[in-house]
Amino acid sequence: MTIMTTTDWTTQQTSAQQRSLAGGGKSGVAHIEQLTGKSGREILEAMMAGELPYPPMNETMNMALLEVNDGHAVFQGIPLMQHYNPLGTVHGGWFAALLDSAMGCAVQSTLPPGRSYTTAELSINIVRSATHNTGPLRAVGTVIHGGRQITTAQARVEDEKGKLYAHATTTCFVFDVTAG
Repeated sequence: MTIMTTTDWTTQQTSAQQRSLAGGGKSGVAHIEQLTGKSGREILEAMMAGELPYPPMNETMNMALLEVNDGHAVFQGIPLMQHYNPLGTVHGGWFAALLDSAMGCAVQSTLPPGRSYTTAELSINIVRSATHNTGPLRAVGTVIHGGRQITTAQARVEDEKGKLYAHATTTCFVFDVTAG
């Protein structure tokens, strides 16, 4: 088993962001014509390669999609001072965004062309606080059940030593995409 350091994780996130930009990527929202005929996984891979825009919130939340496979997605974020709540720690919304992104992309990775999803329910447990000194945190999302209309997934947020910070489950509503 290879032990990764904070430097390795930070480098991995920076590389993912640079790979997207090198492919001509920028933040934004893809047009339906760009998505037509692509599976959920193909859409995510195109975002990672910079062929499709990546979500603007990735910049706001300082996070990136690192890997995707069928029913599996890994997001990483590095909390910053701009993500603080009034109590001096990272706001729960930052954790929610990281977890929802990992689980949502895990769900999306299983969808055929012409299908999409939206989060219907999100349940989060934050078990450890984080600060800007915590370093990179990684959310690994996996699909638990994939159905025609309802798909469930789970995710955990851990640091490079495997220390748990938060965990979550989601229920996503799956539907057909209609043009316009």
